Amino acid sequence: MTGLTKDDMKKLAAFRHDLHQHPELAGEEYRTTEKIREFLSALPGCQMISLPVKTGVIARIPGTDTEIMLRADIDALPQSEEVDIPWRSAVPGVMHACGHDLHTTALCGAALLLCRMKQEGKTLPTIDLVFQPAEEGTTGARMLIDAGLFERIHPKACYGMHNWPSLETGRVVCREGALMSAKRNFDIVIYGSGGHGSMPHLNVDPIPCAAAMIQSLQTVVSRNVNPLEAGILSIHMIEGGSSANRVADQVLMKATVRSLSEDVLDRMTERVETIVERTAQAYECRHELIWKERIPAVWNSPEMTREAVRCAQSTGCTMVDAVPSLASEDFALYRAYVSSFYYWVGSRAAGADIHELHTPQFFADDSVIEYAVQLYTASAVRYA
Repeated sequence: MTGLTKDDMKKLAAFRHDLHQHPELAGEEYRTTEKIREFLSALPGCQMISLPVKTGVIARIPGTDTEIMLRADIDALPQSEEVDIPWRSAVPGVMHACGHDLHTTALCGAALLLCRMKQEGKTLPTIDLVFQPAEEGTTGARMLIDAGLFERIHPKACYGMHNWPSLETGRVVCREGALMSAKRNFDIVIYGSGGHGSMPHLNVDPIPCAAAMIQSLQTVVSRNVNPLEAGILSIHMIEGGSSANRVADQVLMKATVRSLSEDVLDRMTERVETIVERTAQAYECRHELIWKERIPAVWNSPEMTREAVRCAQSTGCTMVDAVPSLASEDFALYRAYVSSFYYWVGSRAAGADIHELHTPQFFADDSVIEYAVQLYTASAVRYA
């Protein structure tokens, strides 16, 4: 396989550092989109595919009738970076705390290699490059699908990856079955009837109702989920009230349920609905339970896993096993349209401390770029 030159690596590292210094939140990746377009437009034979979306890039390297999709995510997180590097985030309160700058760079590097191979006369499949916006919050994949992604491209297989800071660079996980969890986020709005705090009998207080709901919802995992199965129910935000002497009119809560099992997610969803409804009734409150889109588990089929293992072996990466994660990824939505596989790629320099995803100290080493580029490239040329 054609390799990256020292000049290639310098170019990709500079590209990654620029993205890292200028992170953009989900749905706001305008500069990132332009930088990707600039990079790809300079590659011979790389064509842009238009979709009616504001951010993100879809491109194609034409080849044989076999079509392969490679996907990277491009957005950042609303966090302040605490990593002392020359190219740390220059945007207050925003950083690439999940390494999407690395994913974007790796897919651009793969495009560079694949276009070079095409110029050298090698037979390649048609390769669709999908730089997806808004993965954080798991809305970007649905946005591209609804905008007609799979009406413009018709891939036989799809590959994605995520850097994994608990693994050293050069290591890759090709796990069969459930890799990342199914999830469903939801909002609960509890409506009371506010008034002066000195007259509780004339008001309907939604705060005790919210407290009771939180306590009861915590029993869903402990009492309704098989202890040998994985399940999470978390209340991540509660908001209500504004002064010390007035009963609130309403309380808002934001929460999530997650599991590697779709059946377990169904059971947790059922229990949430019952507990919320009956607790609200018990406290004489009205309520709204607002479910967000259900994201399925990232699941790697036996057939796709076998192909991915062959791809990883061809790159010289060391394959390791790892337990699944209850984090979620909207890459899972593509599986309804195309056979898909998701890699984890080690991103921690040898001997460095582990700083997990979505933390202010998160850092992915530049050395992972070459491994990730080769893995994307091998996943495409496997179908030549």
